[in-house]
Parts: sequence; C-alpha cells; structure tokens
Amino acid sequence: MSNKKELTCIGCPMGCQISAELDEEGHILSLAGFTCKVGENYAKEELTAPKRMVTALVRLSGGREPLSVKTSNPIDKKLVFDCLRAAATVSVLRPVKIGEVILPHVCDTDVDLIATSEVL
Repeated sequence: MSNKKELTCIGCPMGCQISAELDEEGHILSLAGFTCKVGENYAKEELTAPKRMVTALVRLSGGREPLSVKTSNPIDKKLVFDCLRAAATVSVLRPVKIGEVILPHVCDTDVDLIATSEVL
C-alpha cells in the first residue's frame, strides 16, 4: 500500500504543485509536478529529511529590546522547538555585530545561532 502526499514547492516563485507517492517505510516511489531540479530536490528533502531556518529573539543584557537571531543554516525540523527553547536561555552582552555567533552548535548540531542585527 502506498501513501500519497501533495507539496507546494518553495524553491522559486512558480510554486509548483508536486505529487509524491511513498511506500510504507516512507521511501519515495514517484514524484510528479516539478518543473526544475530545484523542485525535485526540494520535494525529496521535504519528504525524507525536512529542515527549517529558525528565527528567534534573545535577551540583551542592560536593554529593553531583544536581539534578533537566526540559525546559520537550516536545522532538522524535529529540532525547531528545542532550538527555540535553547534561545530562550541566552542573554547577550553588548556590543553585538551582525553575524556574530550567539550560541554555537545549537542542539548539538554543526549549526550556530547568529545575530541578525547590530547593537552597540
């Protein structure tokens, strides 16, 4: 017995509607509807190992406004909430530069949480 999934590609503005058929173990049997390699790769990753960029706010010591941060690369979708919980424990001292690593190896990955704004 197979399982059918429908995806909307986010690889470009075309938003191709991709149909996938998976076996009982989640292996891809067929893909249809993509118009380029980006769409094909997106569907394969989304169906087998979905990843997401994470954005959050962390405390900035001595200030009222929080510091915006993001992951340096997408992380496994299963780790998104763990990443947000880790960010909630962080307090940063001034000054902070854009791209500065705020939390290295978040959730024991090779991905860092980095600053997306500068605070003097």
